[in-house]
Amino acid sequence: MTKIIHHGAVAGVTGSCHQLFAENDASILIDCGLFQGAETDSRGRNQAVIDFALEGVQALIVTHCHIDHVGRIPYLLAAGFNKPIYATEATAKLLPLVIEDAIKLGISRDEKLIARVLQHLKFLLQPISYDQWFSLEGINKTKCRFRVAGHILGSAYLEFDWQGERVVFSGDLGAPYTPLLPAPKPPYRADCLVLESTYGDQLHEQRRQRRRKLKQIVEHCLTDAGAVLIPAFSIGRTQELLYEIEDITHRSKADWSDLDIIVDSPLANEFTQHYRELQQLWDKEAKRKISLGRHPLSFEQLITIDNHSDHQRLVQYLKRSARPVIVIAASGMCVGGRIVNYLKALLPDPRTDLLFVGYQAIGTPGRDIQKYGPRGGYVFLEGEKIDIRAGVHTISGYSAHADQKDLINFVKRMRVKPREIRLIHGDDRAKQVLKEKLELLLPDTKVWVPRE
Repeated sequence: MTKIIHHGAVAGVTGSCHQLFAENDASILIDCGLFQGAETDSRGRNQAVIDFALEGVQALIVTHCHIDHVGRIPYLLAAGFNKPIYATEATAKLLPLVIEDAIKLGISRDEKLIARVLQHLKFLLQPISYDQWFSLEGINKTKCRFRVAGHILGSAYLEFDWQGERVVFSGDLGAPYTPLLPAPKPPYRADCLVLESTYGDQLHEQRRQRRRKLKQIVEHCLTDAGAVLIPAFSIGRTQELLYEIEDITHRSKADWSDLDIIVDSPLANEFTQHYRELQQLWDKEAKRKISLGRHPLSFEQLITIDNHSDHQRLVQYLKRSARPVIVIAASGMCVGGRIVNYLKALLPDPRTDLLFVGYQAIGTPGRDIQKYGPRGGYVFLEGEKIDIRAGVHTISGYSAHADQKDLINFVKRMRVKPREIRLIHGDDRAKQVLKEKLELLLPDTKVWVPRE
C-alpha cells in the first residue's frame, strides 16, 4: 500500500498538506495550506508551523493557489525548505500574489521581509504545462503530470507514476458547467486515489436554478434600494460571479443601469486581470462570448475599489444612503478582510441581503451567520456583537467544488478503478456519506478515511 502521511485536511476541509513516500524514504509534499476557522490538524492544533521533518522531502507540488492549499508555504520556506515547487503555469503566476497577501495579513508587513520571501519563492517555482509528464529529482521511477481540475484558474489534479503504481491526488475538483473553466476529465486509471469530499453529502443546484436565484436577489436589491453583500474568495469565485452577473444583465429586459457591481478587493482585481490575460484557459462558452464582442469580466457597471480610504468611504456611504449595489469582497468565510467592515455596518439594516456562495468552515463568522442569521440572531465580528436583520441567503451551486454526484462520476468514469480510495477534505458527515456511496459502487475497493 502506498505510504502517505496527511498533515492536514483530515479533521476537516482546510489545511491541505500531504506527504507521499517512495521506497527509499524520499518523499514529496502535495500542497501546504492553512487551517481555517475551528479546523485543526489530526492532533487538534490550529497553527501554521511546520512540525514535521523535511529531511528527504524532494519537492512541493501545488494543486492550486487557494489559501487552504498554499498558506503555510512561507512557514515551509522559513523552516529551511529549498527544493523545487512545481505548479501549473497559471498557478505559478498567481501564487506569489496569494503568498504576498497571506504574509501581510498573518505574518508581517515588513516590505523587505516580504520581498525576500517572494524572491525565494519565485526562484524555487517550476511552471509546468497541463498534461506534460515531468520527473522528480531524487526519486527513482517516478513522474507526475497536472490534469485540468476545473476548480479555479490553473487548478489541477495530480497523476503520478509512482514506483509501479498510479497514484492520483484530486486536489479540489470543480463542478461541471462552472463558469469560465472546462470541467475535469478523470484519469484512465488509478491504483490509489486521494479524493476530496467537501460536498460528499450534498447535491448542488443546477446552473439554471442558481442563476435564477441570483437574478431574484439582485432584482430584490433594485426594489428595496439595499446592498447585496457577497463574501467571496478573491480567486475563482469572484470571477465566476462577475461572469454570471454580466450574463444576467445582458439577458435582462429590465433597466439595470442604476445598479453598480463593486469588487472591493485589490487582490481580486489583480486576479481578474490575470483571468483576462489567460483567456486561452477559458471554456468554449466563455471564448464564444469574447468572439461576440462581450466582456464577461470587464463591463460597464463594474467598479473596482483598491485603496483603503476609498473602501472606508464607500462603507460609510452605503451605511448612510439607500442605493442598490452589489459588493463582492473577501474573505469568503468572513474571517477577515474588507467584507467584515461591510457586515458590521450593514448587517443590522433590513434592506441588506447577504449572499453566501461557498463553503463556510465550522468556527468561522460565515458559518455562524448562516446558522443564526435567518432567525434574526447576532454574530461576533472582531469582538463586536452585531445584530443580523439583513436577509441571509445561500446558493450552493456557485461552489467551485464538485458535489456528491460529480465526485462519484469522477471515480465511476475511470476505466480501471482504484484499489484504494482515501477520503480527505470534508467534515465527518460528508466523508461518511461519500464513503458509503463509493463502497456500494465499488465493493472490491478499500474506501477509508485517514486520521493522520
